[in-house]
Amino acid sequence: MYSLDINFLKDRPAYQPKLEKKSGIKLPTGNLTPVYIGVTLGLGFPVLVGAGLWFLQAKTSELEQAIAQLEDQSKKLDAEISNINKIKEQTAAFKAETQSLVTVFDQIRPWSAMLEDLRDRIPATVQIENVRQIPPTAATEGQPSPNPAGGIEITGLARSFDNVNDFLLSLQQSRFLKSSASRIITATLVDAPVQATARNGVTIKPPQVVKYTIQSSLSDVPASELIRELEQKGTVGLVTRIRSMQQTGVITR
Repeated sequence: MYSLDINFLKDRPAYQPKLEKKSGIKLPTGNLTPVYIGVTLGLGFPVLVGAGLWFLQAKTSELEQAIAQLEDQSKKLDAEISNINKIKEQTAAFKAETQSLVTVFDQIRPWSAMLEDLRDRIPATVQIENVRQIPPTAATEGQPSPNPAGGIEITGLARSFDNVNDFLLSLQQSRFLKSSASRIITATLVDAPVQATARNGVTIKPPQVVKYTIQSSLSDVPASELIRELEQKGTVGLVTRIRSMQQTGVITR
């Protein structure tokens, strides 16, 4: 038969072998929330920084594209503005040339109308021998500039000095001439240009007449304001052109 030999002495604390203490990392115990927060922040901060850099790069690229588009638009606008300025300069030059032409055209005095006006104003006792155009005189200080078309000089014969004065007064009423510039230059008594006749052996001398010279400047009144007078003198072509330019606005009414 078998016998049980149990030694209970080994179960006593004194007989327990001493365990060697193992070295290692002790895990923290207690509330781990601050640890988790720290780990989360440590891992999340680089992610946030990376996302921020990516976002800034994307926005920078968008801004660079927008700036490039704005620069292109600015160049196009500069080119358009330059073209507009050129058009404005050309328009201004064209207007200046047109205005110069209109000014010259508006100072035209048709000789046919002026001679017709002289024929209507000359007294029966006055004769006209010659009518010629004279160049404009230089402007004097304090006086308005003379008409660039110049003036006219009328020479002829009259029965008396009073007849010459009457003719001058009639010319001063003409809208084709400048009243203040109309004046008698010369007026002298001369023998009438007819041959002496003899009757019964007596030579009859011709009567004396007044040989005169009258000068006047053309008026500054524009031709567009003389339409009625021009029509009355039969200047239809000029009146038609003036009215056509008034309709187009080149000459104001």
